[in-house]
Amino acid sequence: MAKKKILITWPLPEAVMARARESYDVIAHGDDPKITIEEMLETAKSVDAILLTLNEKCPKEVIDRVPENIKCISTFSIGFEHIDLEACKARGIKVGNAPHGVTVATAEIAMLLLLGSARRASEGERMIRTRSWPGWQPLQLVGQRLDGKKLGIYGFGKIGQALAKRARGFDMEIHYYDIYRQPAEKEKEFDAIYHDSLDSLLSVSQFFSINAPSTPQTRGFFNKATIEKLPQGAIVVNTARGDLVNDEDMIAALKSGRLAYAGLDVFLGEPKINEGYYDLPNTFLFPHLGSAAVEARNQMGFEALDNIDAFFAGKEMPFKLA
Repeated sequence: MAKKKILITWPLPEAVMARARESYDVIAHGDDPKITIEEMLETAKSVDAILLTLNEKCPKEVIDRVPENIKCISTFSIGFEHIDLEACKARGIKVGNAPHGVTVATAEIAMLLLLGSARRASEGERMIRTRSWPGWQPLQLVGQRLDGKKLGIYGFGKIGQALAKRARGFDMEIHYYDIYRQPAEKEKEFDAIYHDSLDSLLSVSQFFSINAPSTPQTRGFFNKATIEKLPQGAIVVNTARGDLVNDEDMIAALKSGRLAYAGLDVFLGEPKINEGYYDLPNTFLFPHLGSAAVEARNQMGFEALDNIDAFFAGKEMPFKLA
């Protein structure tokens, strides 16, 4: 029996590619990952399913052009805002994501951003690399410790909880707000304090971690008004989505000292980010490294393949979106 054909739009970890090739006739985009939407749609005419990434933006006008033979799309990401799910439903296209592989890796990056921001790591490294270190001085790059500080986590899903677990290891006091309150035993597990509003959470957050999904309600929520509700000199980290932050307001607050530091792994419009960030010394900036661990990327690929396996077996996708 001939193998089903699938398109994989970007090079993925070898373990993922090897598993895919065992079960399918794989058409991979090759060494040059810059596949265009037109190339994807053209190749889709000769395959049975598509495994894409968050780089392939699929709004309604793209989904409406997907060939009739495609009834399965699986995305190598936890996020799915790059795919119009309603358009997929209208076309009878099943869609799945890869939600679990990113949890620990992203929480580790959030913890690294907290530490790096608190201890001014990027400034210290820059001093070394530019050969401008004058030697040890009592007041040189003095930051602050994490222990005893209040960490506010906005969005207490899997990643927010994984961050809370790690922050507790640094003796931080955990506070959170989410539209869903956790059961009492879960709050006890993290010794976490629930806030019934974002404003309440902001008011106590000496450190503030953004872990919410990108939705019409959350996009741009972190703005001047939000910042004014934080304690003076708060530190903010974002490993969720860049579109949750109003960049101009964040940059103004960092310049004025209203915010002490920001640790950012995601940006609006990435890889082109707001020019104002580049010269700000009080920023710790990463190029979207949240899930960039081999274990995470392998699991993401396996979960994306699990969806395709289930579809061809006539079963429900384990990580179904539409």
